[in-house]
Amino acid sequence: MISHHLSLLLSVSSSTVPLSVSSCLTSVQESQQRSADFRFYIENHTRNPDDLSRKQVRIYQLYSRTTGKHVQILGKKVNANGDDGGKYALLIVETETFGSHVRIKGKESEHYICMNEKGKIVGMPDGRKQECVFIEEFLENNYTALVSAKYKGWYLGFNRKGRPKKGSRTTQRQQEVHFMKRQPKGKVNPVQEFRFTTVTKRTRRARRLKSNAKRN
Repeated sequence: MISHHLSLLLSVSSSTVPLSVSSCLTSVQESQQRSADFRFYIENHTRNPDDLSRKQVRIYQLYSRTTGKHVQILGKKVNANGDDGGKYALLIVETETFGSHVRIKGKESEHYICMNEKGKIVGMPDGRKQECVFIEEFLENNYTALVSAKYKGWYLGFNRKGRPKKGSRTTQRQQEVHFMKRQPKGKVNPVQEFRFTTVTKRTRRARRLKSNAKRN
């Protein structure tokens, strides 16, 4: 009788252990599959973003390290000879939800900066093509480089005369591809509008005397 019970217990335990192990393996596989699917979704989304995605829009200037002036979009022509605060140097930068993928449009000309298959920089009215998407790379020297999202290793760059360089002739280390984001001339940086000041007894007394003088 006892041997019969022991045999039953052994048979039950041997049948349940593989089930628990298999269930754990199944949950791990499902978790890995979900994470892989999410990574694939992000990669696919950044390569081919849709029009329904939430975008961030900013307005600033791109200061060129080589010319000492700003990138401007005149229409089909793009150069780095724009003056600080010039209307063609004001850029509308659309940032996609994932990553640092941006589209750069001239506020005045309404043309986008694009790079064709020959590496030539041109302005185009339709910026939905992949040729008009750039990836921001933040450098150690506090400058920013913009590499084509379609043509890997090809950067937006300008020579000392402000003329565009072919993407195939650019590298990240060249000064021609280094830019700095700047606020338009006359516009206060929002960070500078909020400054903490130390209030002492002397400043309180000065403010009180000033307010009393205005009343009298």
